[in-house]
Amino acid sequence: MAVLKPFRALRPAKEFVQDVAALPYDVYNRAEAKEFVKDRPLSFLNIDRAETGFDDSVDTYDDRVYARADELLQDFEKRGIFVQEDAPCYYVYALQMGEIREVGLVALSSVDDYLNNVILKHENTRADKELDRIRHVSTTSAQTGPIFLAYRDVPEISGIVRKVTEGEPLYDFTAEDGIRHTFWKIDCEKTVETITKLFEAVPHTYIADGHHRAASAVKVGVQRREAKPDYTGNEEFNYFLSVLFPESELHIFDYNRVVKDLNGKTAAEFLQEISKDFTVEAVSKEGTPYRPEKKGTFGLLLEGTWYRLTVKDEVVKAVEADPVKRLDVSILQDRLLGPVLGILDPKTDKRIDFVGGIRGLGELERRVNTDMKLAISMFPTSMQELLSVADAGLLMPPKSTWFEPKLRSGLAIHKIER
Repeated sequence: MAVLKPFRALRPAKEFVQDVAALPYDVYNRAEAKEFVKDRPLSFLNIDRAETGFDDSVDTYDDRVYARADELLQDFEKRGIFVQEDAPCYYVYALQMGEIREVGLVALSSVDDYLNNVILKHENTRADKELDRIRHVSTTSAQTGPIFLAYRDVPEISGIVRKVTEGEPLYDFTAEDGIRHTFWKIDCEKTVETITKLFEAVPHTYIADGHHRAASAVKVGVQRREAKPDYTGNEEFNYFLSVLFPESELHIFDYNRVVKDLNGKTAAEFLQEISKDFTVEAVSKEGTPYRPEKKGTFGLLLEGTWYRLTVKDEVVKAVEADPVKRLDVSILQDRLLGPVLGILDPKTDKRIDFVGGIRGLGELERRVNTDMKLAISMFPTSMQELLSVADAGLLMPPKSTWFEPKLRSGLAIHKIER
């Protein structure tokens, strides 16, 4: 059962919160991050991506980069940009993007829950990406980026959260991208205790986004345990920063594909070959993108025409018992990208790229008109599909989900023992 813990957050003073709050560190490459922080000295990205404070001769993973992150974090605290909560609290975090509103609970999750598969995963992690955040957490002794967790709806928890949101918020601001962020503090001891007990009946939580941040925080916790053989289990390094959302609150966007070439085939040969597994129908010309309307359908832009691809019934029947194989992203890989286009490993093949649905289908047309040969629009993976894969102890293919809106870093930081 899920273990949750309130904590004494290190958080921005109210007058600085809008300047501090930043998108996750991995949204940017180095050049983009450096450009973003140029005129934003209080942005948390300065701490999350401390290489932005050096010229390009200093490697992103240089020891000086992590030392600078630690120095900046301590400096922000000394200057009163960040303040430390007096007593352990939970927080409620609401994000509003247009008509989409998601409301989650900011809390600490248990390292042991991660190790014992109470917290379930649906993606593999890469050692190199883990190492960066391991060094960042270890050097700063702080978890700065929250892990995005989901859980199956619990009406009693939703009722408490809803009541909290009727009160006066701690923060309420709209970021540069138009997304509104509202934050409430839960410091009533009885309410904190009730939330903790309610989660004790939740069998699993699920990593929706932030697999690398979670793995890194857990590995630092394990390292600190090994360095402290008499650890009690109550130390802060036994927990990691998370924001937990009921599944009904979350929205997964499409994660689309663009491909450089037809693997030596003509357009006619390509269309003929994929027609073995898909019904192929021309639906519009370029300029009127086709967005799939249901699971089992795809849009294909090729040589100025949008096509609707519909998976044939016999293909669906062959995979319907397998929670991974029946995903649209798996069918696309197993029936088109791999056998027809020769893209056997989409994680490493340079002929394929991925476009988050938040950028719109117009971005697919732009890519086809610049550096790509074809584009494929996807129907979004559902939360139920994600949970089913995780429940089965399986992993989803790369680039299966795109979550929006993104949690901001810097709103609540979890300090662990040095």
